[in-house]
Amino acid sequence: MKRRISIFGATGSIGTNTIDLIARQGGADAFDVRVLTGGRNIETLAEQARALGASVVVTAYPDRLELLRAALAGTEIAAYAGPEALNDAAREPVDWAMSAIVGAAGLAPTLEMARHAGTLALANKESLVCAGPLLRAVCAAHTTRLLPVDSEHSAIFQALGSAPKSEIERIIITASGGPFRTWSREQIAKASLDEALNHPNWSMGQRITIDSASMFNKALEVIEARALFDVEPQQIEVVIHPQSIVHSMVGFTDGAVMAQLGPPDMRGAIGFALNYPERLDLPVARLDFGAMARLDFETPDLEKFPGLGLAWEAMDIGGGAGAVLNAAKEIALDHFLAQRIGFADMAGIVAEVLHELADDAAAINPGDGIAQIHLLDARARGMADAVIAARSGRSEKKAI
Repeated sequence: MKRRISIFGATGSIGTNTIDLIARQGGADAFDVRVLTGGRNIETLAEQARALGASVVVTAYPDRLELLRAALAGTEIAAYAGPEALNDAAREPVDWAMSAIVGAAGLAPTLEMARHAGTLALANKESLVCAGPLLRAVCAAHTTRLLPVDSEHSAIFQALGSAPKSEIERIIITASGGPFRTWSREQIAKASLDEALNHPNWSMGQRITIDSASMFNKALEVIEARALFDVEPQQIEVVIHPQSIVHSMVGFTDGAVMAQLGPPDMRGAIGFALNYPERLDLPVARLDFGAMARLDFETPDLEKFPGLGLAWEAMDIGGGAGAVLNAAKEIALDHFLAQRIGFADMAGIVAEVLHELADDAAAINPGDGIAQIHLLDARARGMADAVIAARSGRSEKKAI
């Protein structure tokens, strides 16, 4: 019997790599693809749907629906659009679902997938950052297996094995350091958009590449690790590892450290989640230890990358602080991509919003439901826009 699968965020880097692996493992002959979703890249989404014989295709943008239906003309594939259509599609019962929608927009469909999928492969880290207790509770209530797809959290999951929580001393998340690892603070402050997009190791989408350059992605991964593995904030460390070979490590109470190594290829973590608990042959490079020569590690400089330190501040605040941090970060990133603010401005903007909303965030219990998280998310986004506008006004006054 074919495995029933859904892929949310099919046209992004995680989604396209997932589809590559599915095609290599038999495609439509081996899998019953129930749902594919994407954004504005309608041509790719339609091509994927045709190749895999998908039943339902959803674009997040209603203004793209007619284009999608035209691209699927002559097939029996149903096409829908918009946030509610995404949530409806996420209720389709499947054996395995990939959650790879980028940002907080992926939270609601991810929660629905957690209710209707046998296994939830989670690449949408924001779901755990914004509502970790809620997502874990939904998975437990519906006996849904939750498997991390971020390379770091997949590595931690693999390194942990069956060890009980009492044996975990620390979790060590590796970070490449991005394109600005060796830059000074003064150089980083002047970094251009093109320079921030020039990642030395990984080929990723635009937003995650910028998040990597600022190390905000690592801040989210720290909060994600706490939610996934139920450890205390002080048990989580970040170490710079420029080769991106060691994906993360777990330190145990007897002093042993277990690491998971592999090439910087997301198909490793995706394939692990797709085939778990088995390990099948994957089209990733094999490590040549003789040619590797060295593996370097260094402590991150929080003055150069202040966004990383905000992870522990958010965890100390608790409640919905992760949702505030993520929302403010997404707005700051939007403005940087539009080249309305500088690269180094992002962390200061996020910090200001986080501190302003700290008391309100602390009062929220993310396990109570999604409504409060959505309200807090909206407040944080509005405040981030206001902070940016105020800063812009001050800059204009100084120029005058």
